[in-house]
Amino acid sequence: MEEPAIEVEGLRVRRGGQDVLRDIGCTVRRGTVTGLLGPNGCGKSTLMRSIVGVQIVESGRVTVLRRPAGSPELRRRIGYATQDPAIYADLTVTEALRYFAAVLGAPPSDVDRVITQTGLTASAKTVIGRLSGGQRGRANLAVALLGTPELLVLDEPTVGSDPELRDELWQLFHHLAATGVTLLISSHVMDEAARCDELLLLHHGKLLAQATPDVLRERTGAPDLEQAFLRLIKGREGAAR
Repeated sequence: MEEPAIEVEGLRVRRGGQDVLRDIGCTVRRGTVTGLLGPNGCGKSTLMRSIVGVQIVESGRVTVLRRPAGSPELRRRIGYATQDPAIYADLTVTEALRYFAAVLGAPPSDVDRVITQTGLTASAKTVIGRLSGGQRGRANLAVALLGTPELLVLDEPTVGSDPELRDELWQLFHHLAATGVTLLISSHVMDEAARCDELLLLHHGKLLAQATPDVLRERTGAPDLEQAFLRLIKGREGAAR
């Protein structure tokens, strides 16, 4: 059996004296689109930062592509798009991507490729500071796609996108997975959950469930994934009383 792309064991993260993640354990299979779902503030971004290796953790172990999270050799093997775009506002889209391509050692031709993939062709010569929030998010995603990342960790990549673009991005995500890329995608929008091969459901820093969308619906007897999530929350809260 092939080793998972991501393996998390007993992960605990504290911030400001409070537990942000509590005893998280999960795996992400290679070549899949895994959704990290849960309400705002539940710990999704913290878990993603822990996987990328930029988060201080209290305890536990995170293994990524057979290496400890944060290992220097992983830097060019992982594409990471944060929720808040981390790109230079005074450069055009093309200029910013050329800069990051040079830093990553990606071929110059990658710039045109990722601009097309993320639907930024019409905005390629626009200064990033003048882009809408959704367009800046797409530019941020384009940076993560540069090179040949084996793992993409994408924090709410479709926020601010119109329905048509969201659909195009999800088609792209599944195309990448079909080529062997592993994707971990966070969202607080439950209708995106059905587009994923597998789901990780977080609530108050705890992992409620890891399963496929169909298994979650079957397990909870819910008509849709939003109801399945709510039933899991109520079941846990009832068991805690």
